[in-house]
Amino acid sequence: MTLQTPTGHTAPLIVDFFHDVVCGWCYVMSPRLRQVAAELDIEVRHRSFILQDSRERIVQAFGTMEKAKTEILGHWEACAKQDDEQRIDIEGMRAESFEYPSGLAGALACQAAHIIGGDAAHWDYFDAVQNAHLSQHRNIGNRSVLLDIAVDLGFARDVFASRMNSEAAGNRVQADRDEARKLGIRSIPTLIVGPDVDRLQTMPAPALRARLQAVMLNA
Repeated sequence: MTLQTPTGHTAPLIVDFFHDVVCGWCYVMSPRLRQVAAELDIEVRHRSFILQDSRERIVQAFGTMEKAKTEILGHWEACAKQDDEQRIDIEGMRAESFEYPSGLAGALACQAAHIIGGDAAHWDYFDAVQNAHLSQHRNIGNRSVLLDIAVDLGFARDVFASRMNSEAAGNRVQADRDEARKLGIRSIPTLIVGPDVDRLQTMPAPALRARLQAVMLNA
């Protein structure tokens, strides 16, 4: 299903997907959006949204790093109940000794993937780093872990590292954060859809499909 352009050509509906690598609800939503986007020929653009961008921000939000991990894993429990494939390993993460990471390093890595391979590469990397975080309870605040994930996806380690450190990656993260601020986005995942800027959040795939079809029919 496509939209008619003023010149008579058809163009896919564009959905902007704002997400954070550490967000459990994004992990639940991403495969549903993949499924529906493929069915309806929808173009998905990936946007970085970082809940806390540093250890200091995490402490500011939760009080201490220990409290942060406890509270966030409580959120994971809610996400796990809604995950279609039951992939979230709460107890595995609870047993790890490293502090709960912020999303900044992961966002820069996602943008490195985007610079190399566009939205498709961004999405593949985002899903892989979320799997490492929520299913494998790896420390995605660690640069080496992020580079290992990139290599597993077929990226050249040195090229990926260079892009991750680049001014371009930082600028892309900041541009997405500025856009989220302009749109008034405060929670994720958020999908920005269509000319009327509909905002969709986590929902089952059938409901997502129906909402997106409605936008396409009314555009």
